[in-house]
Amino acid sequence: MPSYLSPGVYVEEVESGSRPIEGVGTSVAAFVGFAQKGPFNEPTLITNWTQFTSVFGDFVEGTYLASSVYGFFANGGGICYVVRIGGRDTEEGEAPPKAQLTAGPQAQLGPYVVRALPGVTGEITIEVADPEGEDPPQDVFKLLVKRDGQVAETYPAVTTKRSKENVATQVKAQSRLIALEEPGKGAAPARPASQAVTLAVPQSSDPAGAAAPDALSVDSYVGSADRRTGFGGLEAIEEITMVAVPDLMSAFERGVLDLETVISVQNGLITHCESMGDRIAILDPPPGLSPQQVKGWRRERAGFDSKYAAMYYPWIKVFDPGAGRNTFVPPSGHIAGVWARNDESRGVHKAPANEVIRGAVALQTQITKGEHDLLNPIGLNCIRAFPGRGIRIWGARTLADDQAWRYLNVRRLFNYLEESILAGTQWVVFEPNDDALWARVRRTISAFLVNEWRKGALFGLTPDEAFYVKCDRETNPPESIEAGQVICEIGVAPVKPAEFVVFRLAQLSGGTGAVDE
Repeated sequence: MPSYLSPGVYVEEVESGSRPIEGVGTSVAAFVGFAQKGPFNEPTLITNWTQFTSVFGDFVEGTYLASSVYGFFANGGGICYVVRIGGRDTEEGEAPPKAQLTAGPQAQLGPYVVRALPGVTGEITIEVADPEGEDPPQDVFKLLVKRDGQVAETYPAVTTKRSKENVATQVKAQSRLIALEEPGKGAAPARPASQAVTLAVPQSSDPAGAAAPDALSVDSYVGSADRRTGFGGLEAIEEITMVAVPDLMSAFERGVLDLETVISVQNGLITHCESMGDRIAILDPPPGLSPQQVKGWRRERAGFDSKYAAMYYPWIKVFDPGAGRNTFVPPSGHIAGVWARNDESRGVHKAPANEVIRGAVALQTQITKGEHDLLNPIGLNCIRAFPGRGIRIWGARTLADDQAWRYLNVRRLFNYLEESILAGTQWVVFEPNDDALWARVRRTISAFLVNEWRKGALFGLTPDEAFYVKCDRETNPPESIEAGQVICEIGVAPVKPAEFVVFRLAQLSGGTGAVDE
């Protein structure tokens, strides 16, 4: 208290009885995967696609990190963290590993600049030869692309003219090894002379990282909290609310990881989310599975049981600028964007379902109503294509067997409430532990929950039906006070999604208003 030593009027600022609780963010995603460049095992804040390309590079064929981050922003995501894996740890005094994916070396092939695509390894030879047949046109030639001495790609009759047989057009559409850079605009360039050029691509340009592909393991993804690698590096970032690992599937497709290792990594991701208690794992199923196969995989092999994880099926087809065509990608990145968009427009209490997936043009598997009846009860959130309504998420369940945590929005709402109350009541620590403090805690939390009830996040016609807050002598007996504890009991009634909408129609007798039995 201030001392008053002379007559006068004094003004004092005092704290109010309660302090408002602000809701925390719910739409910050984290992605773990392979990138063209950028730091290894360092969670990097990304707020838009341009920033991602400047830090981690562009689309890379055969990997899914860039496509997932692009889908996240396209569907309404605003903030994410990206962790690039695949490199090996360096010992003290050792040079750091080279970039995980580097642009291949280039060479001159007549008027064209030829370069290896990112991710290509080995010795690449490009050979220009005369086409087969008698009296071929002078501008037509054959292009052979060899990898380690073996012919990998053949273009039997291509030309430099502007046509569908243009060599640059054909290579861009079909090649998985090289890219041709055309000369500037103007007349068509002359036919390159018969020749062969060789590109010596370093082995470190493999998508698996500077280490050999077989060096990838469960630890490459799970990482360590002490060394801030893999999932462990995300523990220090509290605002993350969802985590996806799209490039787990690219490693599986290349044969670097087997299916058992994939399941182990997904279990590691679930363990990370459960231990943190404030984030949800978005899991991808293996590619190409039929509804019956994915049901068996979910039940018999990947027996996940967690309220901190959700899985979406099937894969979606999107345009991949890296490959120059539409390609199938795991849905986790696009799903994270839909979650963020749903949180912004409706709130975390609304189930992130019956929402259009922007950028999706087709599905890897068209699911029937009967197949959906098999997959929904086991927690597989299906993605469906509806005529005239687009491709939509048609499920909102976690992978928990516990019915209390069946719905995804309930789990995410509790995460939001817990984190908001935790952050908004830090002022309580070291305050005098008495009735006055308990009353202030009750008022603070009740005011926050009333606002959430008014937003529609809690069930009930009145606040008394929606929640209760108890912090008094009953919850704080003398032994708790002696132990330095303040115990506040909170109960809330979350809203549940209308998953099954049933309309019961009855036929009435004409003019009587009675039900026709």
